[in-house]
Amino acid sequence: MKPLTGIRVVEIAALGPLEHAGMMLADLGAEVIRIVRTPSIGPTNPIHRGRTTRVLNLKEPADLEQALALIASSDVLLEGMRPGAMERLGLGPDEIARHNPGIVYGRMTGWGQTGPLAPRAGHDINYIAETGALASIVGAEGRPAVPLNLIGDFGGGALYLVVGVLASLLQRDRSGVVIDAAIVDGVSSLLQCVRGLAAVGEWTEQTGGNLLDGGRPWYDVYRCLDGKYMAVGALEPQFYEQLLHGLGLAPTQMPDRDDPENWPVIRNRLTEAFARRTRDEWAEILGALDACATPVLSLREAEESPHLLARGSLQSTAEGPSTAPAPRLSRLTPTPVTDSTEHAPS
Repeated sequence: MKPLTGIRVVEIAALGPLEHAGMMLADLGAEVIRIVRTPSIGPTNPIHRGRTTRVLNLKEPADLEQALALIASSDVLLEGMRPGAMERLGLGPDEIARHNPGIVYGRMTGWGQTGPLAPRAGHDINYIAETGALASIVGAEGRPAVPLNLIGDFGGGALYLVVGVLASLLQRDRSGVVIDAAIVDGVSSLLQCVRGLAAVGEWTEQTGGNLLDGGRPWYDVYRCLDGKYMAVGALEPQFYEQLLHGLGLAPTQMPDRDDPENWPVIRNRLTEAFARRTRDEWAEILGALDACATPVLSLREAEESPHLLARGSLQSTAEGPSTAPAPRLSRLTPTPVTDSTEHAPS
């Protein structure tokens, strides 16, 4: 049995972080029922795996009654609408509590249920901008670099919602629990490490000059002969020394890396060294060392990664590669991911 076997979750379908949270709960064994307004067209998105989908228009009284019946017999409700939208449908926390006093009610938004920006629209890039995360990620010419929506939607959003759900299931009582999972709160929490470095004087507002933002030459990406890249994370001296040996650079001939005045020289030498061979050549040479240097793989290339293949991190489905459930639990035997099934109103 999986940890959440016997737990029923109703997911009011929404894009991004909410559907990822539903996937994770389904991977952990919960029975997850997605309520969608219209039938899906085309292939099923693997992020919807392991769920049953019900087609219900919550603005129609008959369909709303079906949804309420499902929620009344469930342990968890997940929704990702703007503040007030569920209340207008008659599905707000107070109304649901009358049908199911002990339910865990999970609310996923970018700005949160309260605050000046709560009513406003937004996306991942807006939320990470407001928290200071985007300004700390530097691209060309010192401009903030737009990352994938891993930081806000999935890191600060979906994962924190799942943590809230699991904690609430452990400790809930007859009064039920309402979870206000705001992406801005989650991202702010993720930034605690950076704020901790700043508190002890090891992080400054000068972007591109810090430990983990590409400011150190030994924690950056380097272009190779074929135009592809290697990622270097040789933070500790012993790994840095291994990196230099692998690149054919004598450690004794390199300037002291503890002096920031020497960083431009070190970066130039690393840049010149990496430019002499292709990415795959460097991957083979440095892969044999504890140099904390790895090839920067595309999504397609990652599907052929020997390490990911050995771990079964990706699984084949009819719709294409799908991620394996994570994290792995020692008491569970890994099982193939399952597709979603869809049902119209009965």
